[in-house]
Amino acid sequence: MRFVAIFLSLASGVFAGEYAVLASGARMHVDRHETAGDTVRLYMGDSFAEMHAAQVQRFEADDYTPSPPAPVPVAAPVSVVAPEAKPAFTPAELADQAADKYGLPRWLVRSVMRAESAFQPQVVSPRGAIGLMQLMPGTAQTLGADPKDPAQNADAGARYLRDLLVKYDGALWHALAAYNAGPGAVAKYKGLPPYAETLRYISRIDQDRKKAAGQ
Repeated sequence: MRFVAIFLSLASGVFAGEYAVLASGARMHVDRHETAGDTVRLYMGDSFAEMHAAQVQRFEADDYTPSPPAPVPVAAPVSVVAPEAKPAFTPAELADQAADKYGLPRWLVRSVMRAESAFQPQVVSPRGAIGLMQLMPGTAQTLGADPKDPAQNADAGARYLRDLLVKYDGALWHALAAYNAGPGAVAKYKGLPPYAETLRYISRIDQDRKKAAGQ
């Protein structure tokens, strides 16, 4: 598939570059940037994201050491789904099985699962997202999955992520933004939405990508 080739080229690139410090406070590591009028283009391997220049406060050298950021409070889940049965596989094994099935890197599905639910099968978010990869009930229904079943949840989440990578022609940041904030947000902003939560989410998974590549 075309998106697989594009995605693999992202994973194998050299990531020395700079940090983009966004107005939201998030810091994203990029290879380089270009500015044209009011638009800033951030490059990561063969992929790039565009945003309004007002969304970027400054750029810092790769070896810049910022002051420790203030801890970001993490809201506790408001409710949990009662466990029905002991799963036959561990969450990591479910992630790997789903990754292999849909041709995705294992580190990617594990990283999304960690960021979404911390590998907790019963967790329910304040917005109603369920389980390991935090599927909304409507999304799970569209994918024909029972979100309360860990195996079906992991499988459907990986399939949805694969479909988003196809939709965005292999652009990892766009696919992750759509998974976290919804395709509507990506369409509205014609790229990465300026949501602090979404930008932190992408940055966290991008760090896992670099670790997996031995960077």
